[in-house]
Amino acid sequence: MQLLDCTLRDGGNVLGNGFPADLTVMMLEGLIKSNITLIEYGNAYGVGAYEADGKTAPLTDIEYMDLAAPYLNKAEIGMFIGVKNTTEENIALAAGKGMKFLRIGANAGDGDSAKAGIERIKKHGMTARYSLMKGYVLSADDLAEEAKKLESWGLDAITIMDSAGTMLPTEVTEYTEKMVSAVKIPVGFHGHNNLGLSVANAIAADKAGAASLDCGLLGMARSAGNLATEMAIAVMKRLGKADEFDFYNLLKFIDNELAPAMLTHGYKAPVIPFDLILGYAGCHSNFSKLFEDAAKEYGVDLYKLIVEVSAIDQKSPSVELIADKAMALKA
Repeated sequence: MQLLDCTLRDGGNVLGNGFPADLTVMMLEGLIKSNITLIEYGNAYGVGAYEADGKTAPLTDIEYMDLAAPYLNKAEIGMFIGVKNTTEENIALAAGKGMKFLRIGANAGDGDSAKAGIERIKKHGMTARYSLMKGYVLSADDLAEEAKKLESWGLDAITIMDSAGTMLPTEVTEYTEKMVSAVKIPVGFHGHNNLGLSVANAIAADKAGAASLDCGLLGMARSAGNLATEMAIAVMKRLGKADEFDFYNLLKFIDNELAPAMLTHGYKAPVIPFDLILGYAGCHSNFSKLFEDAAKEYGVDLYKLIVEVSAIDQKSPSVELIADKAMALKA
């Protein structure tokens, strides 16, 4: 399963239209060190929005692109671009600055307006991605037909966007299955959490054949937020996938760097890493102190200890079992 992390684009909505330079660099490094290397980046409204739409962010497009330069050989970093901003000037700028992809965003049903933009992106040697925003306004059949047309113009990947967080898992299954059957290019899913269904919808999309899931650190995104990156990895690992990502490093980064930094901006994730690891491991919170005390006593990673012990006993882990596993982790 591929994860397309949108924190540094859609997540920028939590502070306005984008993140300042210090948070941007922090997240780029945290993602890359955790082997999350497909990253959508920049102004929350995409390339050209600063100038054309007055969607000012802490940095201009050029400043964001230049800030990403040291990381372009470590990750596939690209940008969103609204369909009306797919001008030759904007696309040439992104290509010249080394962006690996541009993802055109247009409302479902408006695909005809994207043909020239797709062709320009391909002409400049970048991967052409596409977001079917408000995908639910068309039927699953009609959305799949639109995807076929977009594919015929050279598109490389397409994403169904549940922009209002309104879709149910059964709907996600239907839309994803029909689109996967209709096109040869990879199909992704981007879900918002307005109904609390971002995880359930991600599982539905995965089972229906989606090749990628959009996500954001701490669930950061517009409105009720996106599927949290850390939660996506936890759930996919439970399903036997996502082993390529460094889950524990990501949680450490969130605990030690990102969560404290975002708290100063008034943002706190609804599910913190400690609670996430309890769910991932199947460990009841009543046992928290036993694990915390042992991790401190033996100087081992608390989250790894919880997971190792819970793999043996989720019902009533003993002090002795916890100590044995702590000593094994320390060895």
